[in-house]
Parts: sequence; structure tokens; C-alpha cells
Amino acid sequence: MGADGGLAGQGGRPPVPPGRPGRRSASVGGSEHEPGPGRGDDRLAGEGPDADPVEVARLICLRQLETAPRTRSQLAGVLARKHVPDDAAQVVLDRFTEVGLIDDGAFARGWVESRHRSRGLAGRALSQELRQRGVPGPEAAQALAELDPVTERATARRLVDRKLASTQRLDPAARLRRLGGMLARKGYPAGLAYEVVREALRAEGLLDGSEFEA
Repeated sequence: MGADGGLAGQGGRPPVPPGRPGRRSASVGGSEHEPGPGRGDDRLAGEGPDADPVEVARLICLRQLETAPRTRSQLAGVLARKHVPDDAAQVVLDRFTEVGLIDDGAFARGWVESRHRSRGLAGRALSQELRQRGVPGPEAAQALAELDPVTERATARRLVDRKLASTQRLDPAARLRRLGGMLARKGYPAGLAYEVVREALRAEGLLDGSEFEA
């Protein structure tokens, strides 16, 4: 590997050269039945007991990043499961972070935008998902700050409007509980959830909201 670790290629995207034997040995075997993205890494990790562990770590990370963006924590977990030595893993993770192939802040922003748009998830649920993926607190907080209250409320109302018709056979109190529960499961605070549901039910012509009080 060169002075820069051989990790950065033209345009910031490192090339994927064929594996080559090195002078260091590493135990990098992986489970052939491991589910999920990156299953093909088992072939790379099992090319030989004399494989350079830094090169193996680099190839594994590239394969993971070809499938989807990953956090540093996620990639570290994959390398650990494939028994890449810690020092080799840190070399590769540090270099990938330096050249921008690992960017937890960008990952968090993309995750929040995508999951809010596609699933209607609110900040609380998104915060939990980011923690599960190892996004550091400051990066997660910055990404969640871009989800403003007006947008979150509008999304909650759209979710309720989509479900209104399917609850019309229920009495108002049951509709309130069901629709409010749906929003709660998506991470909306109880106060906001029930306020949005009451608003939607009143818009159907139920002007007296007293019967909706929890």
C-alpha cells in the first residue's frame, strides 16, 4: 500500500484491486451463512491465511459500501465478525473516514430524510434507529434538527388521513385510540398524536371534540 494507505482512488472512490498476499497473517474467516448485505465478503475474507489484514479489511469495507452507505460503527462490526485484527480495522476505518467514504453525519441526514419521507417516522423513532446504527450523538442531533416541527406535524396528519376511512366503522373513542396508537408507534409524542387525530375527526364533521378526550 502507498503512503496514503492505498485507499483513495481517482474521484475519491478507491479502486478495488485483486487480493494479493502479504507478509502478515490474519484470521479473517466469516460465516458462509451470514445473512444480509455483504454476504460475498466471505469469499474475500477466506482467500488465504497469509492475506494482508489491512487489504482484507479494505476490500470488505468497499464491498459493504457498494451495497449501501454504512456508518463507521456498522463497518467496524462487520470487520470484527470476520475476525479482522483491531489494528488493521482501525487503519482502514480511519483512512476511509479521512477521504469521506465514511461520513456518519451524511449517513444520518440521509437516513432521517429517507425514513421520514418513506415511513413517516418521527424524531423519536429516528433517533432510536440512528443509535442502533452507531451514529454518534452530535451527528444524530444535527440530522434530527433538520426535521422541523411543522414538517413533522404535516406528516402525522397525512398518516392519519390515509387511515381514516379504515376506521369509520369504529366509535370515535376507538378511532382516537387506534389512530393515536399508530402515530405513537412511529415515534410521535402522545400530545401531538392525539391532537392531530382529534383535528382530523373534527374535520369529518364531528365539531364537538369533548367526546375525544382521552
